[in-house]
Amino acid sequence: MQLVLYGGFGEKGRTSLGVRTRDFHLLLDAGVKTSARGRADYVPAITPGELARIDAIAITHAHEDHVGALGWCLAHGFTGRIFMTAVTRAECEVIVAAYGSAGEARRVREARIEPLPDDFALGPLRIVTGRSGHIGGGVWCAVDDGAVRLGYCGDVVTASPVFAYDPLPACDALVLDASYADDAVPFAARAADIASWVRALPQGCVLPTPLFGRSLELFALLRPQVALAPGMRDALVAQIEAAAWLVDGLAEGLTRDLAGTMGYTPGAPWPPMPVLCHDGMGLTGPSREILALAQQTRHPVLLTGHVPDGSPGDDLLAAGAAQWKRLPTHPTLGENLALVRACAPRVVLGHSCAADGLARLHRHIPSLRQRAVTGDVLDLT
Repeated sequence: MQLVLYGGFGEKGRTSLGVRTRDFHLLLDAGVKTSARGRADYVPAITPGELARIDAIAITHAHEDHVGALGWCLAHGFTGRIFMTAVTRAECEVIVAAYGSAGEARRVREARIEPLPDDFALGPLRIVTGRSGHIGGGVWCAVDDGAVRLGYCGDVVTASPVFAYDPLPACDALVLDASYADDAVPFAARAADIASWVRALPQGCVLPTPLFGRSLELFALLRPQVALAPGMRDALVAQIEAAAWLVDGLAEGLTRDLAGTMGYTPGAPWPPMPVLCHDGMGLTGPSREILALAQQTRHPVLLTGHVPDGSPGDDLLAAGAAQWKRLPTHPTLGENLALVRACAPRVVLGHSCAADGLARLHRHIPSLRQRAVTGDVLDLT
């Protein structure tokens, strides 16, 4: 088995991993790098010739750094099979439309997309999937060619209070979600800090968030005293209705509390509660207008996830018009250490992390190949 690092290694964004074995080529994820819009490295480092030779693409979940380049792949030579879960399928088109072109979104809408099962054969490969704990419809993948088993995390959270996680099996090689490098602060401590910050603002605030995933975790943390920007209610309803992806027993209470929340129209007076709006960086969706209004009126803004260089969220931080507190939607150091112990791989890679973060993580995980970067080809046999 060979791994081809098409994106997301030594960098944050455009996560894309090629798996080659016995003349069969599989691509795991096809993301964009939001900090590089307009540049060549916005999309995976794959040539049209390579795309034409890929037999299948499996998408782990509907976030832009994992699916945003799917339409680009279809437009630049890929003609193979596409796999994703039904929940991811329902969410992915809006993501491609927001971070790609209208033509790319149309190609995704018209493509034949097959369900991603939890255990199936694909060419010479056996692929097993499990719930990732990161987002509804999100999965990790274990890919076995008979000689090597690769565990690919996509994005995972092993201890989310909202999204269910299924344990990864033992594997020979493991690709970790290294988004947080060596950050060891657990979810509960971060969540308590955010809740305290919000409670201290009786005038309300703005909480930009991705449409899917972190949006539901923020709602679960702060409910029912939140207001929802356009599009947010439908996204929350869809996530709650996909109850099989949630922690057991959670859906009923979320549904009840969501029914009592108010909506917020951009330009209306600020409500005395947090406003949840999409997206989390101010690059697209209602948050572009809402963040501009917040800056004009000096209304508090809290960013809780990745903020790309040059994004509206980054500009607000630089101007002192926003604060940042992480709500963990990726594994902390303790979670990744536990994954390595449980899976017992001989080779470990980390995606979605810059070189300095990988160097810090390597101090805790000596088997991590910290210098593996986008463009590398690794032989696992």
